Amino acid sequence: MINVDKFTELLEEEFEDVQKGTLKPTTNYREIPDFSSMHALIIIAFVDNEFDVLLQGKDLKEAQTFDDLYTIVKNKLA
Repeated sequence: MINVDKFTELLEEEFEDVQKGTLKPTTNYREIPDFSSMHALIIIAFVDNEFDVLLQGKDLKEAQTFDDLYTIVKNKLA
């Protein structure tokens, strides 16, 4: 499993409308400018493609930051 910094960096690359290098593990992903359900779908697809882990809506609701998302994915892989 990659570390949380790499996880955040790779996920940031999926968001075309986010300036590279601006997201950190402590960033609340819902505070990304113009965050929408499309971003949530991008997160779900990224995690599924990269880690073969299916995130549920409740996972996204429980998570606040990219670090939270990373922890959820890591726990599902354990």
